Amino acid sequence: MALRKYKPMTAGTRWRIGNAYAEITTDTPEKSLLEKKNGTGGRNAQGRRSMRYIGGGHAKQYRIVDFKRNKKDIPAKVASIEYDPNRSAFIALLNYADGEKRYIIAPQGLQVGTEVLSGDAVAPELGNALMLKNMPLGTVVHNIEMQPGQGGKIARSAGTSAQLSNKEEKYAVLKMPSGELRKVLINCYATVGVASNSDHSLQSMGKAGRNRWKGIKPRNRGVAMNPVDHPMGGGEGRASGGHPRSRTGKYAKGLKTRKHKGSDKLIIQRKNGKKLA
Repeated sequence: MALRKYKPMTAGTRWRIGNAYAEITTDTPEKSLLEKKNGTGGRNAQGRRSMRYIGGGHAKQYRIVDFKRNKKDIPAKVASIEYDPNRSAFIALLNYADGEKRYIIAPQGLQVGTEVLSGDAVAPELGNALMLKNMPLGTVVHNIEMQPGQGGKIARSAGTSAQLSNKEEKYAVLKMPSGELRKVLINCYATVGVASNSDHSLQSMGKAGRNRWKGIKPRNRGVAMNPVDHPMGGGEGRASGGHPRSRTGKYAKGLKTRKHKGSDKLIIQRKNGKKLA
C-alpha cells in the first residue's frame, strides 16, 4: 500500500496524508451485495441522544461481506479489490465457479485474477480459508472464528493478523495483534494472510471537515466545561481537571473495564506479558 502526501495548496492539505488507493481496481460496487444503511445520529429508539459527538456525514451503503467462507471446495476468482466505507480494510469481490458473487476481506497482496478456495483440504495459501488444524505452525491468519461456523471475529481491521504458534489437543494457540496468547478451537476457520490496507493508521485527516464527512462531530474537552457538566470541569483559571475520567465519573486511564468472561480460561498470556495459565 502507498500513502499520498499532499502539497500545501490549502490549510487542509498542508498536513494531510491520504491513501493513494493503489490496490483499488474499481470504484463501482457490486449492486447485488449492497444494503441500505441508516445513520442513528447517536440517538436511541426513543429519539434521545445516547452518544455525543455523532451525526451528519456522507451517506453509506453496507457491503455484505462473507465472514464465514462457507462455500466449500468451489474455486473463486478475484474480480476486483474495492474500498469499503464501513471498515478500514479493503474488500475483494469473488466470482465463484457456480456463478455466485461474494465479498471477502482482502488480504495484503491479493491480486485480481487470483484463484482462492475454502475447504478442509485446501492449501494454506494467500486468501484461502481452512481450519486451523490444517495449517502449519507459524502461519499468519486473519478473519478468525471464535466458534466453528460462527464467522470470523478476530483480526478483521486493516493490517491486523494473528500467528498460529502452537496446537494443543482440541485448541490452537494464537498470538494476537495485541501480543496476547489465546486458545481457539482447532476446527475454527481462518483466512491465510494479513488484512489489507496496513498503512491505514499512518493517514492524517488534515482538516476537521474530513471528520465531519465521516459523521464525527467536534469533541468538547471535559476541563473546558463547568462542574455541573463534567467531573473535570470548573476551577479558577486553567485548572488541570484532576484525574482523567468520563462524564459519569469512571476513570478514563488505567481502570480495567474487562469483566469476567467464560473465555478468560482460554487466555494463556495477557498483552502485558502476565501469564494466566
